[in-house]
Amino acid sequence: MADDFTRLGFETRAIHAGQEPDSRTGAVIVPIYQTSTFAQDGVGGLREGYEYSRTANPTRTALEGALAALEGGAHALAFASGMAATDTALRSMTKPGDHIVLGSDAYGGTFRLIDKVLTLWGVEYTAADLHDLDATRAAVRPNTKVIWSETPTNPLLGIADIAALASIAAEAGAKLVIDNTFATPYLQTPLALGADVVLHSTTKYLGGHSDVVGGALVTSDSALNEAFAFLRNSAGGVPGPFDSWLTLRGAKTLALRMEKHSDNAERIVETLLRSDKISKVYYPGLSEHPGHEIAAKQMRRFGGMVSFSVAAGEQAALDLVARTKLFTLAESLGGIESLIEHPGRMTHASTAGSPLQVPADLVRLSVGIEDSADLIQDLVSAL
Repeated sequence: MADDFTRLGFETRAIHAGQEPDSRTGAVIVPIYQTSTFAQDGVGGLREGYEYSRTANPTRTALEGALAALEGGAHALAFASGMAATDTALRSMTKPGDHIVLGSDAYGGTFRLIDKVLTLWGVEYTAADLHDLDATRAAVRPNTKVIWSETPTNPLLGIADIAALASIAAEAGAKLVIDNTFATPYLQTPLALGADVVLHSTTKYLGGHSDVVGGALVTSDSALNEAFAFLRNSAGGVPGPFDSWLTLRGAKTLALRMEKHSDNAERIVETLLRSDKISKVYYPGLSEHPGHEIAAKQMRRFGGMVSFSVAAGEQAALDLVARTKLFTLAESLGGIESLIEHPGRMTHASTAGSPLQVPADLVRLSVGIEDSADLIQDLVSAL
């Protein structure tokens, strides 16, 4: 499916890939096949390959076709959550005694899964600054099977050079996984830069409306995709038809939303830089950001996520997140509405005391698509 759309623009692929009008009724929008099972024409006589919705469902198939086309991959699999996708990827690519190199700035849930679950299974890991290629090479061991990177990272908006990491992984005989949740395929396509697997929490920008939870794995490696599909079917971490439909609906407007998210984030960053109550702003669009040149090379724009440190410390940061009106105090990100959170006490609480612990004075914004002047006024008033 993805191959049919490779020469078309992103916006066209988002609307048409995997989403032909229904052959029976002509329905323009993919139907919600809200069924658990499918009639067979005799034993093993499957109609278009469908037998049971844990294994495959037509609505989910349409979503997977769209995701593969958007990321430029040969295969995509949708999951019940980003963590279900993460778990499937890691358990498919590692076994007891293997080693993972994990970025030293990463989502707390990813760290928790590796540090608290996979280590009990005998998998080892090393946290490394993946922006530092020498540090990355030093972290690689003979038993390294996976280099796991976010770029931009959560929550410090660090940038890793995907092509360089791909070279390091290839030299080590390991697989490079890029969590592309923050950037989305509209801003960045890691497979084209050499990554083996792209992961998404489709809950975030791809779904885009804070009304569905999901995840995805995209790859052009058929053997990896087969392993992912086997474990997904065996363990059952699949999205339902309605969840798949909601995510597919959201992805259609991804390009429009990411442009607005990026516009608003840039204006908010300008405001934060002028405030004496902010000691540091983390945003890869800033020329002084250590990863700015790499981000400018591998990203279309710099996205809607902004983090900053409050000069007066942790309590001032906690007070700030409680005072905003338009920025809703909540976990998650990537929706049309703006969110604010304190990573150290919320999304990254699991990293406390670890090499991935985040600064206590840090605030993270998911900048929505509201009027930027209103968002700026809300932040200024709260500060």
